[in-house]
Amino acid sequence: MSQQVNLVTLGVGDLKVSRQFYSQGLGWVPLLDLDGIVFYQVGNGLALGLFPLADLGTDTGHPATFGTPFTLAQNLSSPAAVDAAVQRARAAGATILKEPQRAAFGGYHGYFADPDGHRWEVCHNPGWSVADDGTVTLSAVEVSDDAS
Repeated sequence: MSQQVNLVTLGVGDLKVSRQFYSQGLGWVPLLDLDGIVFYQVGNGLALGLFPLADLGTDTGHPATFGTPFTLAQNLSSPAAVDAAVQRARAAGATILKEPQRAAFGGYHGYFADPDGHRWEVCHNPGWSVADDGTVTLSAVEVSDDAS
C-alpha cells in the first residue's frame, strides 16, 4: 500500500450546518458539492470530505460508533490495487469493515480499521485526479452494470 493520504472524511452531525461553516464561515470553495457529501481541497493532492455521521457508518459497513468519527482514504490506481491493499491490511491484523466492492460513487472500495480503530478507505475512484501542481479534480462518475 502506498504511503499517502488523499482524503480525510469527517463524520458530521448536520451536513447543512457544517457546509455553511466551511463554505460561508471559513470561505472555503467546494471541490464537489452533492446532496449527501461535500469536498474541499485542503492541500497538495489532499481533500477534506464532510459526510453525515450516520451515513459514514453505513458506508464503512459498521455503525459510526465503531472507531473514530472520521476516515482516512487512499485513491489507488485500480480495483486490483484496492484488493491487494485490503489483503495486505488483513495480513497485518486490520479489522476488515467492508470487503472491496463496487461503490455508489462509481468506483471500487473497501474499508478496514487499524489496531486503534481508525478507519481507512482504500478506493479506486475514476473521477479523482491530481494535476502536477497538486490541484485535485473530483467528479461524479456514472455507475454502470459492468464489473469493476
